[in-house]
Amino acid sequence: MKHTATRTRSMVYCALFTALIAVGAFIRVPVPVVPFTLQYLFTMLAGLLLGSKRGAVSVAVYVLLGLAGLPIFTEGGGLGYIFKPSFGYLAGFCVGAYLTGYLAERMQHPTFGKYLAANLAGLAVVYAFGMVYYYLICNYVIGTPIGIWPLILYCFLLAVPGDIALSVLGAIVAQRVRAFAPASAV
Repeated sequence: MKHTATRTRSMVYCALFTALIAVGAFIRVPVPVVPFTLQYLFTMLAGLLLGSKRGAVSVAVYVLLGLAGLPIFTEGGGLGYIFKPSFGYLAGFCVGAYLTGYLAERMQHPTFGKYLAANLAGLAVVYAFGMVYYYLICNYVIGTPIGIWPLILYCFLLAVPGDIALSVLGAIVAQRVRAFAPASAV
């Protein structure tokens, strides 16, 4: 009976973060090329609070629901979203949440600095996936070439300050949540 309750709680937490990520897609600040949203905050918190596997599952379910046609991505949904240059960031969210969770699971004594380091590592993964995908899709699939410098400007330099701020916020939130709910409870 206890195993069933744990499994149910795990599914509820995963569903909660899937919903938060979807809501985060609609809380946005317009910037050129790649919109700034709160998706990253919730994908990072999924990894920090749920761990590597459940955090990545939460993000993967979000991506699969969007690809299935639910309009939960920043610019809609559907299978055709794979051909949008920003889709690489969504794939990066899955891997970034896993890495962030993996690093959080291995923390002996979690601190703000350790949570922030895990968030920044996950952010690096998100940007690596996002920028490489953006470049490949634009230059080799949809025929709207982009050079390296504009890619770095629009897909990194303009967007990263906000995401670093979200990384700091995520570290603060994770530390506070962990103070009230130990890792075994979440």
